[in-house]
Amino acid sequence: MATYPGKDIEREANGIACPLTPADATAAAWDGPAARIVAVEPETPADDAGFEAGCYLTSVDGRPLRDIIDWRWLASDDVISVGYIDLDGEVGEVELEREPGEDWGFAFDGVLFDPVKLCRNACVFCFMRQLPGDVRPSLVLRDDDFRLSFLSGTFVTLTNLTPEDEARIVEQHISPLRVSLHASNPELRRRMIGRHADHGLAALGRLLDAGIEAHAQIVLMPGVNDGDALRETLEWAWKRPGLGGVGIVPLGFTKHQTALQESFTTPEAAKSVIEVIRPFQERARAERGTPWVFAADEFYVNAYGADTPAHIPPASDYGDYDMFEDGIGIVRSYVDEFGEAVASGLAARTADALAQHNLVARYVVGEAMQPFLDAMIASSPLVGRLVPLTVRNSYFGGNVNVTGLLCACDIVPAIAGVEAKEVQGEDAGCLDRVSSAATETADDVLTRGRGGGSRAGCAANETVQWTVSPSEPLLEHVPPPRPRDAGSRQLFLLPKVIFNDDGVTLDDMTVQDIEKAADVPVHVVSCNPLDYLPEIIELAKDSF
Repeated sequence: MATYPGKDIEREANGIACPLTPADATAAAWDGPAARIVAVEPETPADDAGFEAGCYLTSVDGRPLRDIIDWRWLASDDVISVGYIDLDGEVGEVELEREPGEDWGFAFDGVLFDPVKLCRNACVFCFMRQLPGDVRPSLVLRDDDFRLSFLSGTFVTLTNLTPEDEARIVEQHISPLRVSLHASNPELRRRMIGRHADHGLAALGRLLDAGIEAHAQIVLMPGVNDGDALRETLEWAWKRPGLGGVGIVPLGFTKHQTALQESFTTPEAAKSVIEVIRPFQERARAERGTPWVFAADEFYVNAYGADTPAHIPPASDYGDYDMFEDGIGIVRSYVDEFGEAVASGLAARTADALAQHNLVARYVVGEAMQPFLDAMIASSPLVGRLVPLTVRNSYFGGNVNVTGLLCACDIVPAIAGVEAKEVQGEDAGCLDRVSSAATETADDVLTRGRGGGSRAGCAANETVQWTVSPSEPLLEHVPPPRPRDAGSRQLFLLPKVIFNDDGVTLDDMTVQDIEKAADVPVHVVSCNPLDYLPEIIELAKDSF
C-alpha cells in the first residue's frame, strides 16, 4: 500500500482523472471523499464481497474515508460495514468480516481521498516560488498537509490547522509529525513565513502538550535566523521534550529570483553554524543519549571540502537515519559504505571488471559530491576506472548543487562533452571535471533528443558551463589517475535519485530521451556504493 505522496500531488496539481466510468461519475458527484480501489487481493474479504478495481469505498461504519489514515483507524476491527460505489455507479453498503490479523485485501489509488491541504504562507525562502515558470504544475504545488507529514515525512507549518484537524490528530494519535519551525521568536517567525506564523506555533504547542511527538526543521538564512536567533530557537525547542530532534538545513536559492543571493557556502560561514549547535549536541548526548540537533551534510561539505569524511559526525549520531531525506546523514552513510566496499574487496573487483572490458564508469553526480568523492576514489582501487562526472546545475542555478535536483538539460551536455573529448582523442577519464569547450549548446543536444523544441529554463543558444574545476584544497588530495588503456569505452551511469517514480527527470525527460539526446547508452543505477558497484560489475559483463 503506497504511502508516498507523489501520486496524490500529481493528481492535485494536474487535475489527473481516471477514465470516466459510471463509478467515476458517481464518485465525482459524491458529497464527500471517495477512495478509488486499484487492486483487490484474491481470496480476501474484499474479493469475497465482489469488489473489483475501479470501485470506490466511501465510508467505514458510517464515517467518511478522507485518507489512508482513516482507513487504518476505522477498519481496525474484524467486522466492519463499508459504504461503496460499484462499477455500475450504484451506491450501497456491505458488511465485511475477516479472521484476526487477516488483511482486508484493498489497494487504493494514493493515500489521500480528498484534496491536498495547501500552504497559505508567504515564506521568504520558499523554494517552490523560485522555480522556472514552465515546470510541470506538481513541482510548484505548495502542499502543507499534516497527513503527508505523518505518512511520508514532508514538513508542515501547521498554520492551516483547523480545530477539527487538531482534534483528529490527537484522537488518532497521528504522530510523529515533521514541523517547519525556523524561529521561535514570534516577530522573526512572522517576518520569515507570514501572518499565520503565530497560529502554527500555538498549534504545535497544543499538540506537544497533548502527547503528539514532532521533529522540527529550521531553514537557516544568513543574518536572519542564525547566530543568537538560532540559539534562542534551540533553547525554545529543548524545553519541549516532544520535539524529538531538530534538523538545520541551509537556505537554498535558484537563479530564478533576485531576493536571495547568499547562503552558508564559505568554510567560515558553515563552520559558524556547526559551532553554534555543538554545545546543544554535547548537552543532548549527556542528558538524552542523542545529539538531538543535526546540521545538514551541506554545512560539513562547505566547511571541510575534501576532508569532509574526517569531520562528518559518526554513524552512531544519526541513529536510524530518519532525517536522510533532509540531507542529514547521507554523506556519513555514503562514506561508510564506500569504505566497506574497499575493505571487502568489492571496489577492487569492480575496477577489475571494468579493466577487463576496457571500460571507464562515468557516474553522474552534483557538485555537492565532488570534493570528498573525488578524494575517496583517488585513494581507492577504483581510481581511473570509476570517474565522477560532476554536473553543474544550470537549470536551477543559484546554490543548487545536489545530485537529486540535476536535470537532463544539464546532464546531456556533460555526457556529450565526454564523448566529444573521446572522439578527439583527449583523456576524458581524468579525475578533473570535463572541459566545457565543446561547441554544442544545450539547445542543440536537447533538440536532437526530443526531435524539436527547446529546453525549459535555458536561454536559446546558451553554451552551458556544465563542469567545474577542482578547488585548490582538492588538488592536494588527488594524485594522478592510474593510466588507462588507449581507447577505453565510457559507461555512463545515472543515479536513480534523478528520476521520479514515473522515470522522469525534473525537466520531464526519460532515460530514453537522455540517450537519444546524448547519442550514447546510459544506465540507471543505485545511489549507494554497496548497491551500485555490483550493478557496475554486471553492466561491465553485459557490455559486449
